[in-house]
Amino acid sequence: MKEEISLSRVNRLINSGNVILVTSSYKDRSNIITLAWHSPISIKPPVIGISVAKTHFSSELILKGEEFIINIPDWSLLDKVIYCGKHSGRDVDKFKEAKLTKEKANRLIRTPKIFECIGSIECILRDYKEIGDHYLFIGEPIYVEAESELFKQDIWDTSKADLIYHLGSNFFMKSSKFIEK
Repeated sequence: MKEEISLSRVNRLINSGNVILVTSSYKDRSNIITLAWHSPISIKPPVIGISVAKTHFSSELILKGEEFIINIPDWSLLDKVIYCGKHSGRDVDKFKEAKLTKEKANRLIRTPKIFECIGSIECILRDYKEIGDHYLFIGEPIYVEAESELFKQDIWDTSKADLIYHLGSNFFMKSSKFIEK
C-alpha cells in the first residue's frame, strides 16, 4: 500500500544524490557549503546547476564573486561534511574549524578548492534563477579533475571511492560497488 507524502517532503523521494562541498569567495571571505541539490543541465556545452537557499552566506558570495567550485568528498570526510552543513560561514571559518585545506584552483583566481576532496569542478557563474526560497546557480565548468585511481573510464570506481549520499535529515549512506550490465 502506498501512502501520501507531504509536498514539503517531495525532495526526499528523489534527493539521494551524492553530497558535494561547494566553495565560493568574494574579496577576503571564502566559504564552504554542503549540498545535495545539484544536477547536470547540459552536455553541450557542459553546464551544472546547484540549488542554494537565498539566506545562505554562500548565495551572497556566489552572486558577488560569480564563481564556485564543486568539491567531491568521500566517506572519510563525513564528519567535516556534516560540520559544514550545520554551521554558517558568516559566523565561522569552515576551512579552519572543519580542518579542511584551502588549495589554489587550477583556473579560477579567487575561490579555493578543498585539498582533501577526491575531485573538483571549477565553475564560472553563467546565470541564476530565483525559484521559491532558493537560487538555482548555473555554472559553466572550466576545469575538472578527479583522483586518477578513483575515477576510471569516465565513472567513479565505487569499489575504491566511497561517495557520500544524503537521504534527508540526519541520514547518509555511502556508495556501493557498481554493476555493469
